[in-house]
Amino acid sequence: MSNITVWTKQHENVLKELETTGRYIAKREYIRMDLKEQAPVVLEAYDWLVKHGPDRANKPADVEYPVWVSFTNEGTMMNSENTVILELSLDPAIITSVNIAKWGHILNYGYIPKDENDLRRHRQLLEDYGISDVKAVISQFYPQIKREIQNSWERLFDDTILMGSDAKYGNVWELRREWLTDVIR
Repeated sequence: MSNITVWTKQHENVLKELETTGRYIAKREYIRMDLKEQAPVVLEAYDWLVKHGPDRANKPADVEYPVWVSFTNEGTMMNSENTVILELSLDPAIITSVNIAKWGHILNYGYIPKDENDLRRHRQLLEDYGISDVKAVISQFYPQIKREIQNSWERLFDDTILMGSDAKYGNVWELRREWLTDVIR
C-alpha cells in the first residue's frame, strides 16, 4: 500500500529535534509542560491509550506516548505562536485511527455506550447514585461504576460504535525526519 499524507501541529522544538536527531518521540514531561494544570487528567487518558491501543505491541521501548496526526490539513487547527504544522508521508499501517468524539469522552472520563439501551441503562445507574461519570471516576467511592466506565473505553477502537461522528485522528509512535514532506509556518 502506498503512503498517505497526514499533518501534525507541533511546537517548533519538535521540528528542531527532527532536524537534529532525525527522530521525535512524545515524552511525559513535554505533555506536562504543554498542558500544565490539565496534564494529570490528560495523562491518565494517555496512559490508558498506550496500555490498550491496538498497536501497543509495536511501541518502541523508549516511547512514552503517541504523536497525534490529522488526516486533513484543516484538522490540525490554526497555526499559533511557536508552532509549526508538519506534513508527513506515512505508511497507513503504522497509524492507529482514533475516533475524535469517543476520545473526547475518554478525556472527560465519560462512558462510551454500546447502543441507546446501554446509554439509558448507564444514565439510570448514575441517576440512582446521584453522581456523574466524572465523579465516579475521580472519587474512590464507586469502584464498580469507575470500572464500567473505563471498560467502556475499549469501544474507542470499535468502528461499529459511533458517537455523533465518525471523524478520526491518528496516532503514531514516533516522527522521523525522512517522513517530513513540508513545514507550514
